[in-house]
Amino acid sequence: MSPEPQRDLVPPIASTARRTALIITGLVLLTACGGGGSTSDGAAREGSADGYPVTLENCGRTVTVHAAPHHAVSLNQGSTEILLSLGLADRLAATATWTDPVMKGLEKDEATVPRIAGNQPSSEKVLAQEPDFVSASFESTLGKGGVASRDQFEDLGVPTYLAPSDCVGKDNTGSGDGSRAEPLTMDPVYDEVRDLAAVFGVPERGEELVTSLRGRIDRATADIDASDATLLYWFANAEAPYLAGCCGAPGIITEELGAKNVFDDTHEEWPQINWETVADRNPDVLVIGDLTRRSQTAENARKKIEFLESDPATKNLDAVRHKRYVLLSGQAMNPTIRTVEGVERVAAGLRSFGLAK
Repeated sequence: MSPEPQRDLVPPIASTARRTALIITGLVLLTACGGGGSTSDGAAREGSADGYPVTLENCGRTVTVHAAPHHAVSLNQGSTEILLSLGLADRLAATATWTDPVMKGLEKDEATVPRIAGNQPSSEKVLAQEPDFVSASFESTLGKGGVASRDQFEDLGVPTYLAPSDCVGKDNTGSGDGSRAEPLTMDPVYDEVRDLAAVFGVPERGEELVTSLRGRIDRATADIDASDATLLYWFANAEAPYLAGCCGAPGIITEELGAKNVFDDTHEEWPQINWETVADRNPDVLVIGDLTRRSQTAENARKKIEFLESDPATKNLDAVRHKRYVLLSGQAMNPTIRTVEGVERVAAGLRSFGLAK
């Protein structure tokens, strides 16, 4: 689910001095390693200047990076965790917008990178880092109402990258979190891993990470048949809950396990649906977002379960009466490398509930 918009953004150019500094930075990037264009297939070996510039087609834009970034800013947790998984903590100047604790195994690396905002940062804070590359997981972060537009960064010579999972087959023009005409798969997430690895000159690490993620899904889904199980995914908000539609990251989890999402008849990413409708559909299992951020009601799993077990519309659901809950991080419910974690945990839950053959 995309982050809540910042309500009091400052202009994306903090000052004339900062603008000048960033333009100079951009000009250095544009001239330091000149030469003809290339594709990500020609990415450099780590520590080498060869292979640049790297040019990518990204969400309808051509992005060219003229040298490996060494002072990047990642604006969403999903993007940050990819970069940390690629061993690039020392190339990150800052991160922002977190819903959960960092992925296990990355704690030490994450602790070395300044976090300039728990939620969406102001453009001033981002530009104060003088970034040489900016990445994000959501179009809402790099667009209207977000930190700043891609054009604004790129006018300053700062290349930007947006997760393909938030633009491939997705319509973000309406209100809310967008909608999808076709079900998402893990392929755009794997593409994001490979693209970022190419940009930073470590393509081998990208392939190793993709191979590892594929292997984890294969192991989690081996010999599982959950075709008789119905699931509901609840991200946040008690009064007007954000529940997963058919085709985002929860759709990947559901499809991999052969189960059914009770709201697979809506293509909205995270529609707000009333609890009476939930009661009518009476899912077998509730997949609950266990978030640590504080921007909606009932963010963490404890608050969600307290609500479910006390509200008249939900306390008699089969899943509530039998306490069939699977707890996931917010990142596992977004299209990220942690969606794999979601597949693993939901598979384990279904097996423990006796709902998977």
